[in-house]
Amino acid sequence: MGEPQLQSETVNRVQINPLRKKRNKSYSKLMKNKLAVCGGIFVVLLVVLAVFAPLLAPFDPTKQNYGQILKPPSATHWFGTDTLGRDLLSRIIFGAQVSLKAGLISVGIALTIGIPLGMISGYFRGFWDEFIIMRVTDAMLAFPSLVLALTLAAVLGPSLNHAMIAIGLVFTPYFIRLARGEVLAQREREYVSAARASGLRNFSIMMRHVFPNILGPLIVQATLNVASAIIAEASLSYLGLGTQPPTPSWGAMLAEGQGYISQAPWISIFPGLFIFLAVISINVFGDGIHDWLDPKLK
Repeated sequence: MGEPQLQSETVNRVQINPLRKKRNKSYSKLMKNKLAVCGGIFVVLLVVLAVFAPLLAPFDPTKQNYGQILKPPSATHWFGTDTLGRDLLSRIIFGAQVSLKAGLISVGIALTIGIPLGMISGYFRGFWDEFIIMRVTDAMLAFPSLVLALTLAAVLGPSLNHAMIAIGLVFTPYFIRLARGEVLAQREREYVSAARASGLRNFSIMMRHVFPNILGPLIVQATLNVASAIIAEASLSYLGLGTQPPTPSWGAMLAEGQGYISQAPWISIFPGLFIFLAVISINVFGDGIHDWLDPKLK
């Protein structure tokens, strides 16, 4: 009675240990990517700033103080003050909320619309794929992303919510094409044929079998698009079509500081620096996730 139990435990260990080793090896490879780790640390810092902004900001970001107009960086105001005497550090901290909100919600809109349409298009093919979904997708991709976002934001009206909707719609075609291409690669695999032979419905096959196998590339694309959405929101706010005053926005702060670049350069330097660091950090972190999830690189 003892021998079969010992054999069973041995088999389980043999089956489990390679999986653990593979996971540990993959995780250690991600940790060895110094750029990805540094990017991830800065992304975490941005999240902390955004979540705990009311506790971390030393001043009210919208309170005007006409006795402190255009003060340079000092012990009291680390990043200086703007044209209305508002503390720039506080506005940048609260601006992190706007940037992350815009990035995550915009990409969430694109994922919500793009993944189902891409999966349906790639799995069923036919008329809807060739003549409806993909033709509309190609037409949207024919326009530069920022130009299309500007057009949609102008039509919807200037506000952060409308800017997020516009950015999400602009990014949707990229997820449609990616999801469609991945589904096309998976739909002829043996496991899909076996699922069809077992009598599973198409919806169950797509959700239970196909979707988990295309999730990796979608996660990577979503991570990289968050950085693009932050740039797009900053651009729209810079042009007056995004976040409206007095809500702090890195893009709007850049627009405010352009007229004082020689007199008070810190008004533009610090928002621009945070946009740069946020975008580059998310990009290198996304590249690290790509290397981590890509089986060809393991």
